[in-house]
Amino acid sequence: MQFVAPCLLGLEGLAANDLKFKGIEDVRAENGRVLFSGDEATLVRANLCSSLCARIGILLAEFEARDFDTLFEGVKAIDWSRFIGERDAFPVKGNSLSSVLTSIPACQKIIKKAVVEKLKESCHTTWFEEDGGVHQILFRIFKNRVTILLDTTGPALNKRGYRALSNDAPMKETLAAAMAELARVRGNHTVVDPFCGSGTILIESARKAMKIMPGIDRDFAFESWEQIDPAITERERQRARDEEQRDVDFIAYGYDIDDGALEIARRNADLAGVGDRIVFERRDIRDYDDPFERVSVITNPPYGERMLDVEEARKLYRVMGEKFRQKPFHSYTVISPDDHFESCFGRAADKRRKLYNGMLRCQVYMYYK
Repeated sequence: MQFVAPCLLGLEGLAANDLKFKGIEDVRAENGRVLFSGDEATLVRANLCSSLCARIGILLAEFEARDFDTLFEGVKAIDWSRFIGERDAFPVKGNSLSSVLTSIPACQKIIKKAVVEKLKESCHTTWFEEDGGVHQILFRIFKNRVTILLDTTGPALNKRGYRALSNDAPMKETLAAAMAELARVRGNHTVVDPFCGSGTILIESARKAMKIMPGIDRDFAFESWEQIDPAITERERQRARDEEQRDVDFIAYGYDIDDGALEIARRNADLAGVGDRIVFERRDIRDYDDPFERVSVITNPPYGERMLDVEEARKLYRVMGEKFRQKPFHSYTVISPDDHFESCFGRAADKRRKLYNGMLRCQVYMYYK
């Protein structure tokens, strides 16, 4: 099978390397997505182990379509019986951009009709109850090119299963995992987040350090499919559990001025199984001190579009520049959408990486020299 895994813009290379490191082969990065191929075990492993992708879809077809007849025939040409049984549910959703076919409801109706007509031929029935496992059909039409996917994930992969609550401006788990990856977090690291909020960066860092697979604590859409052998799923889950390393020296510290956020962070860390590795304290960035011989500071400070007005955010950047001093074995990884971050911080980053937090263009500023 061919698979497509969408990801945040700017993370394609990291996401591809993450999948390769997890033992998935034939991986290649494209704009906003990663493609790879494999069997049922690959499908299960990618869902369990991908830290940075949004979901795992089976790529069923790609073709040009400028009218509904062509869309219908392109969808009907797919061998749907390979994946969808007589009682399975198969809802349709998607989007269209810069294309002739602009009506999403009309496209949904045409695709649904084409799937039904194809299944009639293989199932020898004219009625489908759709009370079985959900096989979500996804379509994307971009510049008249149609992509048809079958979603294997269900709720997006950033839904790890541990964040029961969040503060007003939560960072997605996939982006937090990307920051931990850029900071090269390992099992012997000390990590600090002085604006920890609901604790996502620290939790993702701890789970990365301990090699706890992102999807180990949640369920997936494919688990209700008759076409996927449960024995394969259990084997891959056990493989993931066997690779965990809970005896590492990792420790983290999370600071925030919001007692409510800290309480949420503690609860989330406990749910994530890393509560004993993270110390949360009420502390202002102006009171930040650094007693560490080695430390990786990874943070997402509040900024104008999110929680503070721009000038207040820039005042915090200046404080950070004073507190985050250049020392051996100290690194600082900061994400911000503010193009003036470096001038406010007081020095240029050793390395920068552009990526998108949703639709917001950001830079990750990395200091390690």
